[in-house]
Amino acid sequence: MGTDQDASQALLEQVRQALDAGTPLRIQGSGSKAMIGHAVNGQVLDTRGHRGIVSYDPTELVLTARAGTPLRDIEAALQENGQMLACEPPHLGPGATLGGMVAAGLSGPRRPWSGSVRDFVLGTQVITGQGSVLRFGGQVMKNVAGYDLSRLLAGSFGCLGVLTEVSLKVLPVPRHCVSLRLGMDRSQALAALTRWSSEPLPLSGACHDGQALFVRLEGGEGSVASARQRLGGEYVDGEFWTQLREQRLAFFTQGSEPLWRVSLPLATGELHLPGRQWLDWAGAQRWLRTDAPAHVIHRIAEQAGGHALCLTPGQAPYPPLSEPLMRYHRSLKAQLDPKRIFNPGRLYPDL
Repeated sequence: MGTDQDASQALLEQVRQALDAGTPLRIQGSGSKAMIGHAVNGQVLDTRGHRGIVSYDPTELVLTARAGTPLRDIEAALQENGQMLACEPPHLGPGATLGGMVAAGLSGPRRPWSGSVRDFVLGTQVITGQGSVLRFGGQVMKNVAGYDLSRLLAGSFGCLGVLTEVSLKVLPVPRHCVSLRLGMDRSQALAALTRWSSEPLPLSGACHDGQALFVRLEGGEGSVASARQRLGGEYVDGEFWTQLREQRLAFFTQGSEPLWRVSLPLATGELHLPGRQWLDWAGAQRWLRTDAPAHVIHRIAEQAGGHALCLTPGQAPYPPLSEPLMRYHRSLKAQLDPKRIFNPGRLYPDL
């Protein structure tokens, strides 16, 4: 599996055989995000044999790669050119793939300031539930007429088709980066972050661990130095943000309570959730360790204008959908996967 390889024909043949036999497929790369959603019973379709960077033009800030390409290979190629995946997608395992990154749609600490995985997807190649290969989008930002199905596939967890190729917008690595720890409680931190949101601070990360606020400043030397002087605090190793992104900090690794991700509108303020909280994305994302029932967490998140996702198997991972939304989901599934062979039940039991 170490060399570049175009296995698109083999993947297409496996899909066509599954369609003929009515066999459900469990689409996966390395399985690093397998704990999210419901378990899928089906024949494994492994994308990792379909790998390699197809094209990369650093001057155009565009990279195209096959879905089974390890994220570490893509990030290494970008790093050689002083560029990055700006949404900081979490790997959550050593073999994380590009297809898994897009299918899961998870973004790291920089997300509120740079955008999500979906925002950087320019185009995709997909095997559909009709057994055909389609291209959506392209390799430039201004090529979308109507709704771009490529972005719809981000976060779809393989329920709508098999991603075989992805084109991404990439960005230059910031010239300067400083991370700071500021001693303040959660309420003070949320108030400060709300205040700073209307000011020209070069923030690219902000989280609170219960005792202190951690911020990352990125940009030109002058703006970073000026913000550093204004905010004070003590220096923190920039590796902290990688540890947060990969859920390696003690909050994630210690304790047996289920882990939840609660997504909220910016400037939500204090939210009384049962259990231990870690604020991320300047408060727009709250990590939660709790034994509280799933319906309680879903209700609190919904009342605050957000939603919750459980990252520990055994709970109800996703909030119940309203009937109109479920109708849209069913309609999309029927259009793109009429025989319901792609990851059936991964998101919701009847999809």
